[in-house]
Amino acid sequence: MLVKEFSFILPDALIARYPASQRDGSRLMVLDRQTAARSEIAFSQIIEWLRPDDLLVLNDTRVIPARLFGQKETGGRIELFLVEPIGDTCWRCLLRSSKRCRPGQIIRLAEGVTAEVVEQLGEQDWLIRFHGSDDFESWLQRVGQMPIPPYLNRESEELDRVRYQTVYASESGAVAAPTAGLHFTQELLGRIQEKGIRLARVTLHVGLGTFQPVRVERVQDHRIHRERYRVPPETAAAVAATKARGGRVVAVGTTACRTLEYAADDAGQLRAGQGEADIFIYPGYRFKVVDALLTNFHLPESTLLMLVSAFGGKEFVLSAYRDAVDRQFRFYSYGDAMLIV
Repeated sequence: MLVKEFSFILPDALIARYPASQRDGSRLMVLDRQTAARSEIAFSQIIEWLRPDDLLVLNDTRVIPARLFGQKETGGRIELFLVEPIGDTCWRCLLRSSKRCRPGQIIRLAEGVTAEVVEQLGEQDWLIRFHGSDDFESWLQRVGQMPIPPYLNRESEELDRVRYQTVYASESGAVAAPTAGLHFTQELLGRIQEKGIRLARVTLHVGLGTFQPVRVERVQDHRIHRERYRVPPETAAAVAATKARGGRVVAVGTTACRTLEYAADDAGQLRAGQGEADIFIYPGYRFKVVDALLTNFHLPESTLLMLVSAFGGKEFVLSAYRDAVDRQFRFYSYGDAMLIV
């Protein structure tokens, strides 16, 4: 299977660079795999496609303001991008500077905090130790910038601190948002629960790999990035109970979908626990847990589009994408959504 088979033409004007005025005001394309039908509704009407016995699984990761700017001892400007914590005071970071960094280098940051370059971990990754902050997370919330996707072609703004975060985000650690969940309001989630639809949570801290292009020709040759995840015992129990009563497990986003599929055994039994997930889902994969999928519209030739194609059927999904372009749907993180049932 070739990566180029997942290509489509997307006009630049359809990339949503800002969110809709209301979270649930986006458009929702619904794909029915059984009838091969496509329809369009407002996202706020998603409840019409959910059933009382369904279980909506949300990824409750919280995006951290991962971009920091500082000065080297020589006065040069440097950008740090926090990727994941390693111990109490160290982080794996990407560094962007006009000149190559070196171990032992000190970077001056806001409010008297400094960053020490400890060692190089990879081609672009460095181990950084932070000094001078008694409460690093609070300091980061004050001075860091939200890591909005590079394809938005703009600097992050104050609105991104709220809108590039789901209303149920609680577990800090992601450097990208689980974007399918951005459409939900607390009021809409309340109405969903009033209908008898249950909610459950998993955590998958979305990493930088979600933006990495696929650089191989054959899909099977790609290696997926690893991301930290957690499945609470109550979520494993809720999934088992939903299956037992004939309900559907509805994954809100590709991140929730990958977490559920990675944490399930071959019999489809979801196991509680935590670790690092590196599951790569593409057409041919047999889903063990997820019965319906809510997702945004993704980049051409991306692993996320491959996952959606695996779930909905490659030709059916790509045809829907072409239709979405013709009908002027908005694409990517701040764009419209798709529900596959």
